[in-house]
Amino acid sequence: MSDTPFGFGLPPEEPDDGDEGKKKDPQSGGGQGPANPFGFGMSGAGGFGGPGADNPFAAMFGSLNPNDLGAAFQQLGQMLSYEGGPVNWDMAKQIARQTVSQGTAEGSKDASVGPADRKAVEDAVRLADLWLDDATSLPSGAHSAVAWSRAEWVEATLPAWRELVDPVAERVGNAMGDVLPEEMQAMAGPLIGMMRSMGGAMFGTQIGQAVGVLAGEVVGSSDIGLPLGPVGKAALLPLNIATFGKDLGVPQEEVRLYLALREAAHQRLFAHVPWLRSHLFGAVDGYARGIKVDTGKLEDVVGQFDPQNPEQLQEALQQGMFQPEDTPEQKAALARLETALALVEGWVDAVVHAAAKPRLSSADALRETLRRRRASGGPAEQTFATLIGLELRPRRLRDASRLWASLTDARGVDGRDALWAHPDMLPTATDLDDPDGFVHREQIDFSELDKMLGEAADKPDLRKKKGEGESENKDDDTQ
Repeated sequence: MSDTPFGFGLPPEEPDDGDEGKKKDPQSGGGQGPANPFGFGMSGAGGFGGPGADNPFAAMFGSLNPNDLGAAFQQLGQMLSYEGGPVNWDMAKQIARQTVSQGTAEGSKDASVGPADRKAVEDAVRLADLWLDDATSLPSGAHSAVAWSRAEWVEATLPAWRELVDPVAERVGNAMGDVLPEEMQAMAGPLIGMMRSMGGAMFGTQIGQAVGVLAGEVVGSSDIGLPLGPVGKAALLPLNIATFGKDLGVPQEEVRLYLALREAAHQRLFAHVPWLRSHLFGAVDGYARGIKVDTGKLEDVVGQFDPQNPEQLQEALQQGMFQPEDTPEQKAALARLETALALVEGWVDAVVHAAAKPRLSSADALRETLRRRRASGGPAEQTFATLIGLELRPRRLRDASRLWASLTDARGVDGRDALWAHPDMLPTATDLDDPDGFVHREQIDFSELDKMLGEAADKPDLRKKKGEGESENKDDDTQ
């Protein structure tokens, strides 16, 4: 688990001889961004270093010429007068687009997707769905296939980012005032308001930078293990796929097809397991509810805050002034999220391998490349490590993949996929420690399992019983 989650500064440097996955592998297809894309101490917009690398204001002023100063000061005024939600999403969108326009650290610039690439993506997703029919009992979840530029990925995924990030940022913002005594709140009211406004702008700045960086790395809409794009729309980024496949020695069409298999598999899972999305997003929200702030440190910041020196607040954030306490609620939420993400990734890995292995000679090589990418800090690992301090363990993902493959051998495709009918039926964190034990557990009553599955099929509302935060009002439309 990372020491410094979203909005609380930089994590400590990892040792050179650290665990697997701490270094980028240039052959792994990994991203170009910083190890901490959501941290305040970013290396400038997009992770390139440059002017104001430790200062969020650099996103506005770092590369301006004198003719742009008027617009920059207008933006600064908007930042200081912001009265919206916990994150200034207008600023986040603007900075994400700016970051994308600057290109990646390797100099790769965004470009509009041409007709040939669009058709290639559509054909790849269509073929991928045909192959997946033999590997899973879940039907196709993609009603359409699209090819996105990086800028289009930013636009399409911002609503999901908002849903994911707002609970964490809101809890941090509320903590600034909630922990103060009533008499101090009255005295520091204007300062608290200014700090919240600036906090919303700073969160917008760092989210915009991070999303812009990730846009240069992701190859589809589901790279981080969450459904970031519109429902039923399988999306691939041709430019990033070309970067991913560079120097792999694999034909580009095979790389595209393999990644289309992964995208289409994610679409099937999220389309036909309607409780899964709220389960994953709910774990992030559960983490946010557990955030607590050190009262003494906050009082010191408020007492010393100078409205004429707005960078002082950023310095306090960088120094961990609002570092959250490690609560049992947060640990439980993170463990629940890690297990769910591992099960999703493991299922996709196992299903895609089963579909690709008999048909693509490069299937093993591409699978290993993606595993190295995750181990060295791919988009999912960066996102969760810096958003909520969750360090996804590569071994966990391999354990989950092995478990799903073993379930296929023991129960068949239908028996394996039936476990997604309800969260209570899925393997637990303990089961991931002993995948073979879960698969061959003698006390499992298969007849009772079949009975439960039959009842679930006859009564779509059965999933509501547990009250685990799922919104199932549209089950009949999505199944």
